Amino acid sequence: MHLYLIILYGHKMSYPSTQYIKFLLKSTNQHGVHSPFVYSLVTQCFYNNTNYPAYKNIANYKKTLFPNRNLVLKNKQYPIAQTLKNAHLSYKRTKLLYRIANYFKFKSVLEVGTSSGIATQAIYLGNPKAHITTLETCATASQFIRAHFKKNNLDHIDVITGNLDALATKLASQQFDFIFFNNNPYKNNILNDFKTLFQTAHNDSVFIITNIYANKEMREAWEIIKQHPKVKVTIDTFFWGFVFFRKEQAKEHFTIRV
Repeated sequence: MHLYLIILYGHKMSYPSTQYIKFLLKSTNQHGVHSPFVYSLVTQCFYNNTNYPAYKNIANYKKTLFPNRNLVLKNKQYPIAQTLKNAHLSYKRTKLLYRIANYFKFKSVLEVGTSSGIATQAIYLGNPKAHITTLETCATASQFIRAHFKKNNLDHIDVITGNLDALATKLASQQFDFIFFNNNPYKNNILNDFKTLFQTAHNDSVFIITNIYANKEMREAWEIIKQHPKVKVTIDTFFWGFVFFRKEQAKEHFTIRV
């Protein structure tokens, strides 16, 4: 293993690739976790191998998007396949998102960046009783996704269109159990949205920051978020960063392979 990593280091690699090697070297599984809260999350949710019936719905939803290859976004012909590619949400991580929603049973959810709606659907299936608000910048994409949600009988989902920063500010007075930051990987955007939407969190709220290793700036943003005085526990899974505000816990950061 170490020889293999040395060989890889001898070649020019992208920033995420080099960071992933470092992640593998320092990450652990449930055996390196001493927090009962995090241990339960890892063993009962992250590493849950149950083949839930909802997984078939998740797979079918993504397949139904592919026939729509001429979706017009921002006055350009924009294949839906490219939209899915840019969503950065694999089937494996979509199933994990379902398990997270199912595990915590979030009642109020905010998604910053609707994209293809794949993440939205997974969250909905995890707890169909939840009310989900998802924010999208493109009006054409919003219209398409609303129709797709309706076609798939996904209720209690509000798709709001506009500038994400402005929309986040409008929602700052509300309270959310779960926020999924699924927007573009830019340091200033993430930090601004986190600062604004932090006001919506309560003690048991969960935030997930996506693409935390997409580039150096996002890595810096993740480190800043970890050091926030109200952030008590974080879990780095490489693709996502989990943020918890549990006042009853000592500040601690985990790096977990998922």
